[in-house]
Amino acid sequence: MVKYGLDYTRCRWILPLLLGIGVIFGIIALAGRGWLESQTLPYVHQASLWESCRKPQQGGDWNCESLMGYAWGRAAAATYLVGFILLVICFALAIIAFAIDTLRFNFIRGIGGLLFVAAVFSIMGLVIYPVKFSTEIEMTGINMFSWAYGFGWTTAIMEICLGFFFCCLPNYEDQILGNVKPTYFYSSP
Repeated sequence: MVKYGLDYTRCRWILPLLLGIGVIFGIIALAGRGWLESQTLPYVHQASLWESCRKPQQGGDWNCESLMGYAWGRAAAATYLVGFILLVICFALAIIAFAIDTLRFNFIRGIGGLLFVAAVFSIMGLVIYPVKFSTEIEMTGINMFSWAYGFGWTTAIMEICLGFFFCCLPNYEDQILGNVKPTYFYSSP
């Protein structure tokens, strides 16, 4: 952002925008029913972060069981939810930080640290879920962790990457604020 001459006033909303996209991906992961799905016909299993649904082989209605009855289900949901709440807090703090005319660069570094904490909680939930689900819940046929689970991982990866950006941005404070004289690499003949 700084090295290639992008103006701070034009690019100041890129990081909060990316955080907003991460929040949207987190909402999709929390609400999505595609954490685990049957891969082949007949589709007999579908699960979200909150429940596991099974369909009899002969057809019929889906029978759903809450995963909140399991300790690991509550742990996976709680840790992922804490990571998501921290992401929303970081989004709100980033909006506040970038809306102020004079940036507080230590404040921005704190947002980066909080994003790393959010990533740790999100990854804990994303690891607990498949490990315990595959050992505790009986699965028939070939199953795969699907699109909503992928959105959860995308959110966690965005938290890590944006954490690096927020932590490294204060290193370029003078360049961002325009306090450095430009260097020209032209030599006269």
